[in-house]
Amino acid sequence: MKSVMVGGHTRNIGKTSVVEGIIRALPDIGWTAVKITQFGHGVCSLNGESCGCSVDEHQFAITQERRSDSGTDTARFLAAGAKRSLWVRTKQGELIAALPALRAQLARDDFVIIESNSLRRFIEPELFLQVVDPSNADFKLSSQTFFDLADAYVVVDQNTDSDRRDSQKQAILLERELKKGKPFLPVRSEDRFVSDLLIEFVRVRLQT
Repeated sequence: MKSVMVGGHTRNIGKTSVVEGIIRALPDIGWTAVKITQFGHGVCSLNGESCGCSVDEHQFAITQERRSDSGTDTARFLAAGAKRSLWVRTKQGELIAALPALRAQLARDDFVIIESNSLRRFIEPELFLQVVDPSNADFKLSSQTFFDLADAYVVVDQNTDSDRRDSQKQAILLERELKKGKPFLPVRSEDRFVSDLLIEFVRVRLQT
């Protein structure tokens, strides 16, 4: 199995769109797509709703998306051309509990694309991409932890220089990785968060 992992420094910056775009641009690969969600305290992994389950109950759930028009992120992956789309839900900090079941689900897949930062702690993919939007200064801890492990940075160009407000930490880390020679792959929201440069980079790394 060859895998691509797509993380990002915060929410709502285009991670799902990048995954969707890669699937759509490389339909011949036959992707299985996976989205990882970790719920906070008091929210159940089974249904994403409030629950009084104990710490060792309902630690994770894995469901397969069956429809491409349900409006969920996993449905978007199917609509883009993924052959299968899975949603993995765990309690915050309990991702490791889901790993055996997830590995069993993916045992027969040749190519997997995963939207997650935290899974990088347990899996070393062929390609780990970090989506970075310099106009968004939020920088979540899971992204900071694995930021320097990225093989390349997908940088969202919003074409609004006046709105750029890079956090100091994000800017420092990006500059450091640039000095290491890591690729920076620009994308634009109006181009659906993909570019020829990004797609060719993925294809070469997967040797397809």
